[in-house]
Amino acid sequence: MKVVVIGGTGLIGSKVVAGLGAHGHEAVAASPNTGVNTLTGEGLAEVLQGASVVVDVSNSPSFEDEAVMEFFRTSTTNLLKAETEAGVAHHVALSVVGTDRLQGSGYFRAKQVQEDLIKASGNPYSIVHATQFFEFAKGLADGVTEGDTVHLPDAKIQPIVSDDVAVAVARTAVGDPVNGVVEVGGPDVFQLEEFIRMGLTALNDPRKIVTDPQATYWGAPLKDDTLLPGPDAHRAETRFADWLAQQR
Repeated sequence: MKVVVIGGTGLIGSKVVAGLGAHGHEAVAASPNTGVNTLTGEGLAEVLQGASVVVDVSNSPSFEDEAVMEFFRTSTTNLLKAETEAGVAHHVALSVVGTDRLQGSGYFRAKQVQEDLIKASGNPYSIVHATQFFEFAKGLADGVTEGDTVHLPDAKIQPIVSDDVAVAVARTAVGDPVNGVVEVGGPDVFQLEEFIRMGLTALNDPRKIVTDPQATYWGAPLKDDTLLPGPDAHRAETRFADWLAQQR
């Protein structure tokens, strides 16, 4: 089948395109780099011709509250409209475990709007909720660093490697629409402080890490289980310690 991957040149998108192609599907990477812009609508009608499935793994170039809201609202609206006109049979979107519990963050408010638009569209859909990626441990730490100290909330996390996220997204894309949410996480649960410490230690990053009851996660307060998927989530196999060892 023809599968158009919006954001198909990025970290997850490029892996989804490769995985689908390896299984014999016509996977098309669509992004501003390839002449497809979901914000303006440029190139959408053309790239969706003959497509059975659209996978949206795109992300906002800016995480500023108004910009990220504008990105997800406008791009999702344009994409869903173009899919309806093209007769696309399945819309798959990548989102985040705990999005509805992270509404103190402008980014996650925008992701919630994206999900709500998809659910209200009438288009057959599947939303894949993934936990935090292994690759983003340093970026997460950077966002809560003051001086040489990383301030983290006291919460648990079940991170996953991007390769396993891409597999879950591709698997969902070639399946029937679930018209709901499927969750995927890594095999192990860590305290957030432990996850970040392991990631920074592997990079020889000397920053001090502290658990701070006032700290937030991209602006949102956390409970102990806010970032954890539910009991029915698919558990990927790649362990964080094994992945870190491969990075050296």
